[in-house]
Amino acid sequence: MAFITEATLRAMLRTGIPNPYPLHENDKLTPAAVDFLKGRGIKLEPCKSPDSFSRGPENRLVIPVGVSNRHVHLSPEDVEQLFGPDYQLTPMRPLSQPGQFAAEETVTLLGPKGLIRGVRILGPARGASQVEISKTDGYQLGVHPPIRLSGSIDGTPGITLIGPAGCVVLKQGVIVAKRHVHMSSDDAAAFDVKQGDSLILRLSGERSIIFPDVAVRIDPAFALDLHIDQDEANAANLRTGDEMEVIGKNGKLLSSTGR
Repeated sequence: MAFITEATLRAMLRTGIPNPYPLHENDKLTPAAVDFLKGRGIKLEPCKSPDSFSRGPENRLVIPVGVSNRHVHLSPEDVEQLFGPDYQLTPMRPLSQPGQFAAEETVTLLGPKGLIRGVRILGPARGASQVEISKTDGYQLGVHPPIRLSGSIDGTPGITLIGPAGCVVLKQGVIVAKRHVHMSSDDAAAFDVKQGDSLILRLSGERSIIFPDVAVRIDPAFALDLHIDQDEANAANLRTGDEMEVIGKNGKLLSSTGR
């Protein structure tokens, strides 16, 4: 059962409240929460219990969570500038996505108002350097990046990276990563989605929350994984390995059959 208050709903205003708002049979809304929704013209739509969507291991509409802390992706040129000529990143542990790894190496981020040490580099090296931080990190550094999907860095703020062999001044490339789901082609077929679709995800529990607009990214090599940053994870009391339920796609709620 989720206990939904006006404060719960207000916290969702920045990202958007689904209309109609999905209400499961055991959910409880305070009178203030009901008035809050009515005042904004948001209707309530009764839904079946989350279990009605879980019709078997091969067809469960849930997605595992991967919480992503601040990190850096580097181009090969910037790896050499920061760590020395011909330097190669050293894999420390594999990530959820095949072929990707957290490196032993870290850098310091230097912004107009402060710095953050020990920021992990993720490998392998890629075409352009990119820094992914949370909004909270941005306040500490004095930069205010937009919420973007990875790779969309045009018009974003820059920052200085400091390594043991030198520094790199990025003119752009700092983002707050938009929450997104990685899916293989088979996963996409099972969830009946395509590249560019969005999902509505719901977490039940003490800190019930709905993510109304989660981007879908599809690649044959991807493993099923929801990526959210540390701020979003803290707000919902989520940890890597938790699961969120798919309750809709492209702004519409799913039926009890999952379609």
